[in-house]
This record gives sequence, C-alpha cells and structure tokens, in this order.
Amino acid sequence: MNRDIAVIGAGYVGLPLAQTFAEAGQKVVLVDVVPSLVEALNRGDSHIDDVPSEKLRPLVESGAITATTDYSVVRDSDAVLIAVPTPLSRQREPDLSYIERAATDAAPHLRAGHVVVLESTTYPGTTREILQPLLEKGSGLKAGADFHLAFSPERVDPGNRDFTTKTTPKIVGGVDGGSAEAAAALYRKAVDDVHVVSTPEAAELTKLLENIFRSVNIALVNELAQLCDRMGIDVWEVVDAAATKPFGFMSFKPGPGLGGHCIPIDPFYLTWKAREYDFSTRFVELAGEVNNNMPYFCRSVVSQALNHGAQKSVSGSRILVLGVAYKADINDVRESPAEKLIELLRTAGAEIAYHDPHVPEFDGLHSVALEPEAYDCVAIVTAHSTIDYEDVVRRGKVIVDFRNATKGIDADGKVWKL
Repeated sequence: MNRDIAVIGAGYVGLPLAQTFAEAGQKVVLVDVVPSLVEALNRGDSHIDDVPSEKLRPLVESGAITATTDYSVVRDSDAVLIAVPTPLSRQREPDLSYIERAATDAAPHLRAGHVVVLESTTYPGTTREILQPLLEKGSGLKAGADFHLAFSPERVDPGNRDFTTKTTPKIVGGVDGGSAEAAAALYRKAVDDVHVVSTPEAAELTKLLENIFRSVNIALVNELAQLCDRMGIDVWEVVDAAATKPFGFMSFKPGPGLGGHCIPIDPFYLTWKAREYDFSTRFVELAGEVNNNMPYFCRSVVSQALNHGAQKSVSGSRILVLGVAYKADINDVRESPAEKLIELLRTAGAEIAYHDPHVPEFDGLHSVALEPEAYDCVAIVTAHSTIDYEDVVRRGKVIVDFRNATKGIDADGKVWKL
C-alpha cells in the first residue's frame, strides 16, 4: 500500500506528527520496534495524552494512520521522518543508538526521490556525519543527488493546547538547497509556518539553544531560591514582582529539578560536541550543576520542615509525594525530579508514598488515595490543577511546597516553601 509518509518512532514526537499529517489529508504509516505498541495503535488506542484515543481512532478506522514493525513500508512511502529517542549514556554522553538503528533498518528500503528528515534532538553535525553515511551505505544512494536529506527539530511541549505540532513553527535545514526545499514543502502540507535555515547544523543548534536558554534561566532562579532560603525572603514573591516589568524580563520559576526529555538532557549534547573544538561551555555546564543539585536541596527543605514543624527527622517519617509527572496536568514522567527526590528521601530512611491523578504507577509504587492527614509530611513536587490545595493544607500536618501551589492559602504555619 502506498503511503505519503512513514514516521519512524511512535512516541511523544512521532504520534502527534502522524496525527498532524493525517488530519491534513496525508496517509501515514508509523514504524516502531515494540509489537504491543503497534497493535494498540492499530486498534486506535493511544498511549500519548496529546493524541487521545477518541481522536486517533477515526484516523485509524479511515486508513489515514496505520502502524507496523516492518521497515519495508519505507519503500512505498514518499517521505521518511525519523523521530526516535536521543537519551544520554550512563556516562552522560550522547546516545545515538536509536538513530543509528533506525537509519540502518530504513536504508535498504530507500529509493530515489525520497525525502528523509531527522526530527530527534541532537548535537550539530549528526545529520551530516552520522545519519547521512548510514543511509548512503545501506541504500547505495547519495544524499542531495538521489534523495533529499534534512533536519527539522521536534518542538513538542506535552500538554500544551495552544501550541501544537501544527501551530508551532517548523525549522528546516537541508544538506543542500534542494533537500531544504523538499523538506519545507513536505511540512507546509500540515504545519502552519515553516522557517528554513541554511544547513542541518544550524537547525540542530537551534533546538539546543531553545532548551539551553530555559535550562540556564531556570538555574538562575533555582540558585536564587537557595539564597532566598538563607536570607528569609520569599523567592516566589520576588519573581512575581520582577515579572510586573513589561520589558527586559522573562519570568522563570524555581522548582525541585528539571524534567522531560529535552531540558535535562539537551545541554549535555552541546557540551559533549563542544569538546571536539577545544571549547568548554562553562556557563551551560554550571547551569546543569545548579539544576541537578535541586533535589538534594529540596531534601534538606523537607528535613527542616519535619524538624521544626513536627519535631521529627526524615528517618522513620511517612512522606507523601504529591505529583510525580515532570510538569503539571500530564502523565509524562521522563526525567522527573520526583524520582531523584524519592530516592534521596528513601535513603534518608523515610517511608514514601505518592499521589498523582495522571500517573497510576511510578518507580515501583502505585498512586495512593489523597489522604494528607495520614502522613507526617506532604511534599508538593508537581502542581496538578485538579488538586484542591486548600484542602491539602487544611488536612495535612506539614506541607512542603516546591511549586508555590499553596499561594494565597491561609497556611497557619503548616507550609514550607522552596
């Protein structure tokens, strides 16, 4: 069966991408290595909140979206979009194994005229230095001459209803002018705005800059939060006050650490690549150190709150972690700071439970009923909007609020803030 587009990787990027193209009238096949996931998708059952099953199912039933584990469908598709994970190794170095496997498996099925685009976040040079040689070796074709090759970074923001794959501008950089034009024309079929840059390297670095910008600014307010703790100043009040300035200031909020696939990981891709050029990205690395330290600082805040609010130590205390998703109102737990904080509290001897209406299982635990009164301390790690925080404060004994979720609530001395 001929398809317009094959999307390799049916995760947080690939599935919304498939939906966006399918809703624009394109026939899409998703290629994934997990058979159970493929079977679920072919039933119209989604595992991604941003693509609910009630929206996916009609697209599957109409034949606009299908899924398979068979890479041979690439040959019968006009375009190939690669949207696979790019994690870090245990040594905190780029792990491109998913890209390499996707390229190796897809290459034998490439044909002349194909448009191939990498969407996975990565360091500058990956498309040209890693992906291109693998595709050329496996296909016998040449990028630019026989098939088009480009990089277009995903900009998925899970849970964001205002800016979706369709409405968020798309950056495109090709290995040559023809590749850039072909990739841009492809995305214009489904995306509102396409911005073409001169090279894939420029597009790759664009994505890293976007996320490093957030990492650095979050590190700034996280460091400020630690200073404010010593000075006895409410960091939330300071940030809110600064945000009243209508120019020259962008508000970022402190928290228990970074989460999601992008911001905790992407900076390390750039710092690793920079070493190749005898360059140390000290500013970026310092931000990473500050952000990575936040769960440790938050553990100390919990300890202080228990000592002063309940005359108890962390050891032997029952602590309820409220929210484990990496941000509010989603079920995504990738790189969630809750994981590290729970580990640290357990190591200190605490008995841990968690409640999250979006995450039924996490870190070997199951979400429990929200009964604040049953615990020595409630630590608000993720501020889901469906939680009644006034009720949590009323019923709880000691509340540690890392997200300012209790702002404006009469705490009666129960609440300790970041």
